[in-house]
Amino acid sequence: MIHLIVGNTGSGNTTYSSELKEKTNGIIFSIDKWNNTLFLPDKKPTDGLEWFLEKINRAEEIIMGLVQQLENSNTDSILDLGLSKFEHREKFRKFADLNGYQIKTHFLDIPKETRLERVMKRNDSQGATFEFEVTMENFEFMENWFERPTDEEMVGTKVITE
Repeated sequence: MIHLIVGNTGSGNTTYSSELKEKTNGIIFSIDKWNNTLFLPDKKPTDGLEWFLEKINRAEEIIMGLVQQLENSNTDSILDLGLSKFEHREKFRKFADLNGYQIKTHFLDIPKETRLERVMKRNDSQGATFEFEVTMENFEFMENWFERPTDEEMVGTKVITE
């Protein structure tokens, strides 16, 4: 089973993924960890969104190969990959369909105020789910970047609220 974890910045995607891992004995793929480990050390001040998206796309090619191996081993994959856009989520739905894999979407529908409070607290404490500081500018960018799942996407989706 492939689990798509969908929620805007500060929704608790990583925390939820960890809880789901305990229930399913699955493997988590967290793009924040991949970005922090593989890409951020090389980022120049002039590198923008397109630079990140290209790196994420390459990482996801590797992740898809690993998901195939996990599916062959009957091990769940938990994809905490941002999945902020319909097109991004659709990429993984098509991948699952093409390969005959089961897929489940989990949507963390958390109010903006709660998410912002969580992000600021995480920035300060730099606890277990901290990978990098999320500035107010980045938080607001994600508010406009994120596309809520469509009504069609919501069919069969597990919705998590506060």
